[in-house]
Amino acid sequence: MTETLFLSSSAVADLASPTEYVDAVREGYRQRGNGASAQPRSKFFRADPEGMFTSYAAILPETGAMGGYMYSAGFGAADAWFMTPLFDAESGAPLALLDGASMNPHKTGAAGAVGVDKLARADADTLAVIGSGAQARGQLRATATVRDFADVRVYSPTPENREAFADDFDESLEASVRAVDSSAAAVTGADVVITATKASKPVFDGDDLEPGTHVTAMGQYSPDKRELDTTTVANATYVPDLRERATFDAGSFMRALEEGAITEDHIHAELGEIVAGNASGRTSDDEITVFDSGGTGIETVAAAYLLYERARDEGRGTEIDFAPASEALTGD
Repeated sequence: MTETLFLSSSAVADLASPTEYVDAVREGYRQRGNGASAQPRSKFFRADPEGMFTSYAAILPETGAMGGYMYSAGFGAADAWFMTPLFDAESGAPLALLDGASMNPHKTGAAGAVGVDKLARADADTLAVIGSGAQARGQLRATATVRDFADVRVYSPTPENREAFADDFDESLEASVRAVDSSAAAVTGADVVITATKASKPVFDGDDLEPGTHVTAMGQYSPDKRELDTTTVANATYVPDLRERATFDAGSFMRALEEGAITEDHIHAELGEIVAGNASGRTSDDEITVFDSGGTGIETVAAAYLLYERARDEGRGTEIDFAPASEALTGD
């Protein structure tokens, strides 16, 4: 038997700051850039009741951990559950099982922030956020740790939601955070644009981007999800979290391919290659850059291990027993 730590969502909710999430995820992508294993998500669908079951994984050898996400969304309960199994990368033994719901916006936001840190101009101080849900909040919290923003504009279709978002962050950030009434008003003149939506159509016009803008898009992890138009993709230095994912489920990139505006060679590099110093990031102040962040096991394992270590040090969680196969497989 081996003792494995079960961590509830509430047990890990306050264990790490946005900066700590960003540091852990940056290190995970550095390892990926040097050859650590990760693959795009697998998706399984059911029509009745309608739902999706998803999984993805990664090994971070220098962190000493491996694992990923398994989650369900929809089905009869019309809800979602996120389970994160975490294993020791040396022994293979299970370290922890996390309820991954509360860490989701933090680790995804951290991946977006690493993209901003590596691809946005160093002097970027104006941010546009398209979306006002939990993921948009996670993106802003994390991204605010890598750039000193003075002006943050948020747009989402529901006025009450964008106003509430702006009010909350205007109190907690040093930047001026305000709601605007269109995506064009948010994007025009912005140095950094973050999209965190469930959109199936582009959420802004690529012609509204100024030279030198960086875009992080985190809501386009399915062929039918498309936050960016072809103009944006074609005009940008395009960086996905995983190269393989760009042609597997990155909806905006796939649409630009279908329209003949780009070829697969338009992929500049994976984010990890840039973090590891094995590929260039931004090369000029006028360059438009895109980080396509569809979600990987890299940020999931990096964040989960951070939380596991903190929880263990603080005595949080519940020990559960796992039997190794040598004991459990009796051959009967």
